[in-house]
Amino acid sequence: MQYQSQSVAKLYFIAAIGLFVGQILFGVIMGLQYVVGDFLFPEIPFNVARMVHTNLLIVWLLFGFMGAAYYMIPEEAETELYSPKLAILLFWVFLVAGALTILGYLLVPYATLAGITGNDLLPTMGREFLEQPTITKIGIVIVALGFLFNISMTVLKGRKTAISMVLLLGLWGLAIFFLFAFYNPDNLVLDKYYWWWVVHLWVEGVWELILGALLAFVLIKVTGVDREVIEKWLYVIIALTLITGIIG
Repeated sequence: MQYQSQSVAKLYFIAAIGLFVGQILFGVIMGLQYVVGDFLFPEIPFNVARMVHTNLLIVWLLFGFMGAAYYMIPEEAETELYSPKLAILLFWVFLVAGALTILGYLLVPYATLAGITGNDLLPTMGREFLEQPTITKIGIVIVALGFLFNISMTVLKGRKTAISMVLLLGLWGLAIFFLFAFYNPDNLVLDKYYWWWVVHLWVEGVWELILGALLAFVLIKVTGVDREVIEKWLYVIIALTLITGIIG
């Protein structure tokens, strides 16, 4: 590591690996429930196992993105991370909130969980991939804002590159599009429309920007290809990603 503050990424990578293992575990449970219909029933019903499985997928990817950004940005900006302590604090907040949410899925009936987490005040629960309690969604927004502040301040005080700018665009887009998860209209058509802005444009839009920037960084480090060449292809990739993602 060129910069000491890059070490905060280790926590995020370890958590991502652990959550990935958890996702595999619940995937195996669902597979067995297809074969053995009453496997772990009623302790872990199929719908709960699926909810945990998909939510773990989202969370371990977010931990991976955050860890990769904390590792990459100091090298791209040629400066230490703005606040390593903030990065560590947000890690524990995110991890504890995620763990409590998963325990809520497993230990409390979903309707009861909605009641005790204030879903009646701001209804956001019950949609595929967005099953998280409202209080968890608010926590995700707080963690995302702290993370983006940390990353953005690091970039502002250091070198600006095309790779870091594309990464920032993807990370800010990720946070902004998630805000549509708080809008839950009664009309099913409108609901699916705004749900699409979160789910589809995460996977087919801003996540691709993040992955494109990370891939460009890795290729420069591994192959030694000239930065200008990589950055030109990065622009092509993100343009195709946004066009096909929005149209698709």
